[in-house]
Amino acid sequence: MPEIVPIRDLKNTAKISDLCRSTNAPVFVAKNGYGDLVIMSMQCYEEALAKVEICKKLEEAERDVAQGRVVEAEASMKRIRNR
Repeated sequence: MPEIVPIRDLKNTAKISDLCRSTNAPVFVAKNGYGDLVIMSMQCYEEALAKVEICKKLEEAERDVAQGRVVEAEASMKRIRNR
């Protein structure tokens, strides 16, 4: 279940920092009962960016396969070794 804290709790920065690091997930900040912000630890942020980057590369690879831009594994390895 996601962590949700009221915006007034942001005054206690050490507590929020500990919460972000201990959950290793985004923490949702509510203002007047509605979602307003999302905060997370640096580690969580970097992991999220890495996942996005992997998804982009997989999409690009799938487009290459769909368009026939593929090379046999042996030919690819031979080309790499020759470099």
